[in-house]
This record gives sequence, structure tokens and C-alpha cells, in this order.
Amino acid sequence: MPKTEKRETEKILALHGWQIPASRFLHWLLIVPFRMRWGRRAKVQDRWTRPGPVGQLEAYEANVSSQQGEDGILREIFYRIGSGRRFFVEFGVEDGYECNTALLAARYGWSGLYIDANPRDVEKLRKRWSGRNDIVIRQEFITAENIAKIFEEAGVPNEPDLLSIDIDGNDYWVWKALSNFRPRVVIIEYNGSYPPPRRWIMAYNPNHRWDSTTYFGVSLSSLHDLGTRLGYALVGTDTHGINSFFIRRDLLAASGFAEATPEEAYHPPRYGMLRIPFAYRGGPAVEGVSP
Repeated sequence: MPKTEKRETEKILALHGWQIPASRFLHWLLIVPFRMRWGRRAKVQDRWTRPGPVGQLEAYEANVSSQQGEDGILREIFYRIGSGRRFFVEFGVEDGYECNTALLAARYGWSGLYIDANPRDVEKLRKRWSGRNDIVIRQEFITAENIAKIFEEAGVPNEPDLLSIDIDGNDYWVWKALSNFRPRVVIIEYNGSYPPPRRWIMAYNPNHRWDSTTYFGVSLSSLHDLGTRLGYALVGTDTHGINSFFIRRDLLAASGFAEATPEEAYHPPRYGMLRIPFAYRGGPAVEGVSP
């Protein structure tokens, strides 16, 4: 078996815990998109010449159940650092059919916690995962005050393997409130409307609901500051300028990824099929050095 094909097979197996019941043929069909996509990505990787951490995640982007290439990036990260106990937490998932952990749960048998505030989406989540006792689903409107308690009540381990935060508002404040939990990898949305080196944080508002404008979240530079204080290294962002990826610092060497500055990791925002930014709206914010 050629080395490249062997490595791809190892990656496919790297995320496996136990499989959901499926025939060998069905499982083969599920793997096909990965084989096709990563065959092309491998060629891109061979042509990659920019040194250092600039764009180091781009070659691995691919979607099966994600939207901005997160499936591929996560596969590469966990292939390198090991999949651990295969436990995730994701909130802001809507109905869960397109999210950062759907592939891990459905194909690789990861267990975890889903949280969303919309009752209709939560009902869809519960129907989808009705046969899985290892997937907990909570209907909650997340705030900095209640998130740690939700984790404790749901039995989240102190070191989950993956934490994915996307609530279009208080993302920064919620991650800050989870300082007693030490996920191995964190995906968190940043506000690309404020490029490095600008530091900008939406003022905390426990009742905030996103209004489809640029008033949400946190700039990448401020998010990098928080990650550094919590013991995480920024390794990159997706090319749509939406998600940032952090690896716990004690795992950085094993990952083989270089730590990136916000300037090196940043991609401007390109939302949706048209890849256009949201309408601008100002609002209460924390400027300058992160608190």
C-alpha cells in the first residue's frame, strides 16, 4: 500500500471509538467522500510552500457535516494528538445536521453534550439521537452564569476532547466562565470584522440575541489573549473567517502545528454562499487590552 494511502487509512481509523450499527458496505460508502476530498487535499498539501503557521490548516479543510471545513481540520488535529476518550461539547448547534461534531457522533461514535436554546431544534436533535444514550441534549439559553452548572449537571468531564462554541454573542464570556474545564481542543467563532491587531469584545449581555449584524462576539486578537491566559495556543482559522482553532498548550508539540499569532491566523469574514460580510452595527464593547 502506498504511503499516502496508508496515512489516509490511518486518519480514517484514528477517530474511531465504536461504530454505530452499519454494514461494511454502508461504512465504505460513508468513507468515500473523505477519500475523494483528501486525495485532492494531499496534492494541495504537497504544493504548500508558505513557511510557519500562516494558513497551516487550509489544506485540511473539508466538509461532510460541517460548513466551513471543520470536519477535515478536526480529523487532522485528532489524528495527530490522539482522539482521547472521544467526548465533545457543542452549543449553538441548531438542529445538529450541520455542525462541528455531527460527523464525530454519527460516524465515529463519539459521545457528548449538545445544547441549544430553540425548542424546535432541540426536539429534532432528540429525535435524531433517540437511540444514543451517550449523547446528552439540553435545551438552555446559555449565559456566563449558567454554563459551568450545565456542564456539571450533564456530567461533562473536566477534560473533554473537544469544545465547540458558537452562540453569536457572548462567546468570549462563556469560554472565560469555563476556566475550570480543560478541553483538549477548542473551536470558537471570532468576529472577523475587527482584524488584528484590534482588540474588541462585545460587552457582556446575558440577554443578547444576534440580529444578523456585525455586533457579536469578539475579535481574533482578544480571543487569542483569552486563549493564552487559559493555556491554549491558537493554530489557525478557517478560510471563511468564522472559526478559530485552539489546542491546549501541553498538546501543541504533539500536534506538530506551530502556534500562530492573530495576524498569521486571520482570515477576513466571508459568510454564506455569496461570501459577503454582515451589515455593520455598533454597540457596547470593551476596547483595547482584554480584561
